[in-house]
Amino acid sequence: MVIPTAASSSATGISPDLYPTQDDLPYEEEILREPFKLKGWWRYLVARAGAPFKKRSVIYERALKALPGSYKLWHAYLRERLDAVRPLPISHRSYASLNNTFERALVTMHKMPRIWLLYLRSLYEQRLLTRARRAFDRALRALPVTQHDRIWAPYLDLVSLPGVPVETSLRVFRRYLLFDPAHVEDFIEFLLRSGRWQEAADRLAGVLNDDSFHSIKGKTRHQLWLELCDLLTRHATEVAGLKVDAIIRGGIRRFTDEVGRLWTSLADYYVRRGLYEKARDIFEEGLATVTTVRDFSVIFEAYTQFEQSALAAKLETAEEDSGSEVDDGADEKGGKDGVAKLAKKFLHGFWLNDDDDTDLRLARFERLFDRRPELLNSVLLRQNPHNVEQWHRRVKLFEGDPARQALTYVEAVRTVDPMKAVGKPHTLWVAFARMYENHNRLDSAEEVFKKATQVNYKAVDHLASVWCEWAEMELRHKNFPKALELMRQATAEPSVEVKRRAAADGNEPVQMKLHKSLRLWSFYVDLEESLGTLESTRAVYERILDLRIATPQIILNYAFFLEEHKYFEDAFKVYERGVKIFKYPHVRDIWVTYLSKFVKRYGKTKLERARELFDHAIGQAPAEEVKPLYLQYAKLEEDYGLAKRAMSVYDQAVRAVPDSEKLGLYEIYIRRASEIFGLPKTREIYQQAIDTVLSHGDVKIMCMKYADLEKSMGKLIALATYITMHQNM
Repeated sequence: MVIPTAASSSATGISPDLYPTQDDLPYEEEILREPFKLKGWWRYLVARAGAPFKKRSVIYERALKALPGSYKLWHAYLRERLDAVRPLPISHRSYASLNNTFERALVTMHKMPRIWLLYLRSLYEQRLLTRARRAFDRALRALPVTQHDRIWAPYLDLVSLPGVPVETSLRVFRRYLLFDPAHVEDFIEFLLRSGRWQEAADRLAGVLNDDSFHSIKGKTRHQLWLELCDLLTRHATEVAGLKVDAIIRGGIRRFTDEVGRLWTSLADYYVRRGLYEKARDIFEEGLATVTTVRDFSVIFEAYTQFEQSALAAKLETAEEDSGSEVDDGADEKGGKDGVAKLAKKFLHGFWLNDDDDTDLRLARFERLFDRRPELLNSVLLRQNPHNVEQWHRRVKLFEGDPARQALTYVEAVRTVDPMKAVGKPHTLWVAFARMYENHNRLDSAEEVFKKATQVNYKAVDHLASVWCEWAEMELRHKNFPKALELMRQATAEPSVEVKRRAAADGNEPVQMKLHKSLRLWSFYVDLEESLGTLESTRAVYERILDLRIATPQIILNYAFFLEEHKYFEDAFKVYERGVKIFKYPHVRDIWVTYLSKFVKRYGKTKLERARELFDHAIGQAPAEEVKPLYLQYAKLEEDYGLAKRAMSVYDQAVRAVPDSEKLGLYEIYIRRASEIFGLPKTREIYQQAIDTVLSHGDVKIMCMKYADLEKSMGKLIALATYITMHQNM
């Protein structure tokens, strides 16, 4: 091979540095022998990796001339050219050469996506928007569809650059959606950034109507729906063709956690369109339908801001109008204008001609705040219409307005289901009747009570309370016979036929059980004691006992009532019935009262009978309850019987009571024995107490007391007592 000389190089205008050197001869010879083999060219390029780029570019160009279809050569060459121009400004002529090289490469490499991507990225960085757009289009046409996803990503970045005409970007995005409809959210975001509200709303509505749509950004249908609602309300005058009202109402029905926000959005939509009365209707509808306090607060706050803004705007307009009025003298001009102004002057102040609605707006604003407690109560009742307490609070809101209160009570008793009620539903009926009573409408109050007694309450006690309240009302108005008649009617037992029909229905109402209500009978018997006769009262008590609903207190009251009327034996029979009906601990008060009354009544005249009663009472009582009975028994023997028997009762008592009560009872036993028989009698009691199984502390106390007793009677005996105590310790 002949190496060119310096003279020949200067003659051709090529720099000598670009010609092969002596070190290049082996590689040059190899490529001459096999110019169409990549291996030789690649070995040559690797060997000259440190050579200047211009020399390497000559080698690349020679290689590509021999192998124009080599992807490896083109890719390496283009990468090196990109690295070479990167430090240069994009206006440098090297970029034009680079672009031409890319174009030459694409003649054979048009099916290679990486070559296209290098070219497209270079054009993007050069900000050659038109050329880049056309290159992207050529790439999409040249590459198979399976490779298009690699092209579209940088293409969308290109058309999203500032300065790109919006129409161009729209066309590209629409083409992209034909390729991959799943990225419609990116298009919607672009439309929103570009201010294309109409198409953004249409696209967003289309997404929501597509049940198969799945958000690639992880958004839920809820979020997309809220975005559409915000778009429609904020740009109400710029979006047409969509039924905004229906769309937002659909969202209200479907997404219950954003109801307040959606109602305010719908109202805001009408406000932006200038339909203020319609917006006010929407606010009212929202307040009348929401079921949570949070949603209510959102709507109410927006509503108050709307009314406040409307009022402020009206006041500002009124001030401007008053400041721009012309003097009266200037109105006296000829022509039609003068006549019109003269007419306006005469009509000024006429209420029919007054278009100033400032007072109306102010009243409306104040009325809204006054209605807040009522509206909030309505929300709570929509949450649970069977909440009795909330109905009572609602009635209090209308205090001073009996008509509204009556309507509220009517609505309450119609709405509340006693079986689902939270609280006591009968109190609504009672309060309703009491309202009429307070206004001297007794006939209406009685009608309310009559209807209340026909309601099937959840508990018998509720129905009994209604009857009692009715009777108390009659008593307050001195209708005593009517009150007694009501109690007789309430306590009457249903007939067999009525019971049979109720049993056949399978759902027995509380009215069937009312005749066994203890509360009702207790009220009835108190009424009979105050207003009735002895026989009628006794009949009521006997009926209570027959129904087996008596309590120990009823037994005691019955007996006291008979004693007041000097029917002592009948009273004792009542006590006897009581101690047979009840067991301990409920019978304790009956036994104590019975024994006390019997002893007080008969004293020693019926001593044996009294002893039998005490023995019977003690025999029934458990160990924890016998102490007061034994003490009462011993007192009887001390007062009316024999002292010896009293000591015997005490002796039985200390053996019968629990260990925890023995010490106290022994102290009473010893004290009574000392008072009746003297100190010597107490020795054997002390000895018995010490020998009895007592706790360690109780034995010590008893021994000390015993020792003190013996010490007073002689030291030797006291010493023996201490020795005995020591042995027991």
